[in-house]
Amino acid sequence: MVNALHMLGLALYLGRKLSSWMSHLSTAGYRHPLARWKGALLGVTLKDIAAEAGVSLMTVSNVVNGKQARVSAATRERIMRLVKERGYVPSASARSLAARSSRLVGLLVPAVGESSLTIDPHTVEVVGMLERELRRLDYHLMLRGISRRGEITEALRSWNLDGAVLLGFNDVVIDRLTAADVGDVALVAMDSYSENPLALEVRSDDFGGAELAMRHLVGLGHERIAFAGPAFSDTGVVRQRFEGYRKVLAGQGIAFDPALASEVETTHAAGLEYGRRLAAEHPEVTAVFTTADILAIGLIEGLAAAGRSVPGDVSVVGYDNADLAVYVTPKLTTVAQDLPGKAAEAVRLMMDRLAGKDRPEQAVSLDVALIERGTAGPPPVG
Repeated sequence: MVNALHMLGLALYLGRKLSSWMSHLSTAGYRHPLARWKGALLGVTLKDIAAEAGVSLMTVSNVVNGKQARVSAATRERIMRLVKERGYVPSASARSLAARSSRLVGLLVPAVGESSLTIDPHTVEVVGMLERELRRLDYHLMLRGISRRGEITEALRSWNLDGAVLLGFNDVVIDRLTAADVGDVALVAMDSYSENPLALEVRSDDFGGAELAMRHLVGLGHERIAFAGPAFSDTGVVRQRFEGYRKVLAGQGIAFDPALASEVETTHAAGLEYGRRLAAEHPEVTAVFTTADILAIGLIEGLAAAGRSVPGDVSVVGYDNADLAVYVTPKLTTVAQDLPGKAAEAVRLMMDRLAGKDRPEQAVSLDVALIERGTAGPPPVG
């Protein structure tokens, strides 16, 4: 019992001495490294910083938010030193109010049924590249799947977005958006041929990309060439690639056969099923041009399951040059888009509109290139 009382007394004594010592050091300008952690955990406010710096709350707010023109260098330095030492973390919402900007950009992508937005490698790569470009400018990217048109309007109205990118939507959907739907959001449509002036556009040369793929296949000696891509309307990315496919056939005097143009979803599973069906229904086909790499890879597996080899029996050309194109055997011949360039252009267009800059062009189109690998060769003999 005595030992316990001695220990308690010693603890109280040491506690008082430590408190007095830390108080003295604080007065002398010393701050324990844990003080910053404490500030972050307990929520240091601008009011706390102002009191310690001996200036007004408005002065601290101006310095923290970059409005420093009327504040002396010594005061700015003192405030920023305290901000760092106390571990002050600015409220994102408060900064948004002060700057009249949320620094949020939405990426809206069509969602089909219960499928994941990350099932398409092209979408995944665009997300990563857009996020990188926006992060450099201190903007934040929010991803949302859209299953009905009204959800676009809801997202644009309710998220307090500075800008939004619409990726992979049918042009008809974009054409129907009104000024009331868009509001003050800087809107960029990626992979679009819409004529809606509310949306700036960035895309690749889809028609030219299809021509590259088809000229390569025709140059290898193929004539029975199939086309595979998702359903399309009179405009849009897939329509452009389809028209490029038809133009090369016509230019080479090869009759277009509607039976060889198939609507296939942009998924691995749909490509696999299409490959099996193609082998059974059209054994005369010696080459296929597809509108996406993931579809092409599924197609190759489906052909293999049906006993057809690539490129020995059937040549296959994809589109996108997704990362996975080099992780399959044989490596995929494909049309490469400039995805980093598309992301950079989308962000540039958006920032220009946010800054109120007038732009002479409504749309930006980027070049494509054929990447020859291992899935395209001459047609089989005999």
